[in-house]
Amino acid sequence: MIEQVVRQVLAGKPDAFLWIVRSEGPGLRSFLASRLHQMQDVDDLAQEIFIIAYRKLREFEPDRDFGVWLRGIARNRLKQHFERVTRQTASLELFRSEVMEIDRMAEEIERLAERTRSAQLLAMVQCIAKLPERMRMVVRSRMDGEKAASLAAESGLSVDAIYQIQHRSLDWLRDCIGKEMTNVAE
Repeated sequence: MIEQVVRQVLAGKPDAFLWIVRSEGPGLRSFLASRLHQMQDVDDLAQEIFIIAYRKLREFEPDRDFGVWLRGIARNRLKQHFERVTRQTASLELFRSEVMEIDRMAEEIERLAERTRSAQLLAMVQCIAKLPERMRMVVRSRMDGEKAASLAAESGLSVDAIYQIQHRSLDWLRDCIGKEMTNVAE
């Protein structure tokens, strides 16, 4: 019977192949299920195998057992499937280990950043304490968000003078904090 169906398919009646799928499908699925760990792969592989069989139907020799021929295709497809799964598993394991390493590095960077922030804040406080009174007053008012115009009015200085003091103070603080951080690093 299967030889007749194969001849029909080869004669241009592709719908006849559905009979082959229906008659050989349960045996093929059973064959695959006995060899696969993940049962969700059975239907996908069975479908791929039937597609391959359809494409290679001209290679089928009518005197052979169709089930044996189909299982031969299945064995080759299973081998490819296992190789792909092995590669995917290896890639997944590599990815997981890299993610874990990145997480460890991120934690270390966060610890170092926290220490650096703490050291920078300490250096900044120490440097602000070293500023002359007028510069310290301008820096603190700026840190508090006070506008240069209101500080100028309070201190009796011009707005330009406040900006010049701010500029010199920030330059001096940048240098001082840099030196303090270098001392901490050593």
